[in-house]
Amino acid sequence: MAVTIYDVAKRAGVGIGTVSRAMNDNPGINPATKARVLGVVKKLNYQPHTLAQSLARKKTFSIAAVVPFFTNYFFIELLKSITAFLSRNNYNLILYNVDTHYKWERTLDRVLADRSTDGILVISIGVSDEYADRLLANTVPAVIVDNLNYKIDSVAVANRQGAREATEHLIKLGHKKVGMIDGHLSSFPAISRLQGYKQALLENDLPFDDELLVICDAKIGEHGFNEIAGYKAMKEVLQLGSKMPTALFVASDVQALGVMRAVKEAGLHIPDDLAIVGFDDIEFSRFIGLTTMRQPFGKMGRLGVERLFDLMNGKADAGFHKELKAELIVRESCGGEKSFSAGTDCECKKY
Repeated sequence: MAVTIYDVAKRAGVGIGTVSRAMNDNPGINPATKARVLGVVKKLNYQPHTLAQSLARKKTFSIAAVVPFFTNYFFIELLKSITAFLSRNNYNLILYNVDTHYKWERTLDRVLADRSTDGILVISIGVSDEYADRLLANTVPAVIVDNLNYKIDSVAVANRQGAREATEHLIKLGHKKVGMIDGHLSSFPAISRLQGYKQALLENDLPFDDELLVICDAKIGEHGFNEIAGYKAMKEVLQLGSKMPTALFVASDVQALGVMRAVKEAGLHIPDDLAIVGFDDIEFSRFIGLTTMRQPFGKMGRLGVERLFDLMNGKADAGFHKELKAELIVRESCGGEKSFSAGTDCECKKY
């Protein structure tokens, strides 16, 4: 039978109120009494009921994360750092999956109405200024992760800058026909990365050719940021024949995986026939030799949830908007000088 607060109180010779004050570090309790109560708590291995604690403190000890599609590699990596922080602080994470781009407002409305969490992380969702006002008017604090809105505290990677650097790397390797495979433009990262790609072309006096740009179909799922979408997009590129680009910037690593499969099926080789740079540097990227822009997943998730805790505890200053720099990781797929990430020691090879 589970130990109760009454068992602790009886063994320590105090009332249940004193046990509660001792466990909640109330400054009004006698130090000797507190030590005696905590000793009994430890000896009996008493675990207070989370719901009872939350009712007493008017806290739920839970955080809501509204995520468009949390089966994607990107979100798994991001959520690792968030859950690690929450675990250290004895908080639970409640995931709300938005299976289509158009349902996020309805989902957020439900989270706000339920009032079952102490804070909300809005992940990879473009929040309008109008909806930002609704979030600000709510008593539950919110932070946006992997997107930006200057009314709401937010943290994201510098997508445009990263895409520009990825494209420029291919140009510096001598490529004059650099194409792009992007996610659907209903996605904030897809829009920003397209802007960065175009900026790199412009700054290097190369024309933008819309034939060399393939926008993935959102109906495939995950705004087109998946392997199947990348595979189908590469099939379109292959149809260009002699007009094909010699290099491709692919807006995500998981799309690049599909791209590489389509290239192999066509009997072509990477990087000899097609150089490729991706974006993310998720776990499998180093094993397939993919040159990519490394996102600081851990830092982005940690900063977002730390900021949320500051808001929840009334410690936040006004305005918090961070854009984190992506890092170019050079591997075999671009044909450039190799600079492997930790643990990667494979030799160059054709794909």
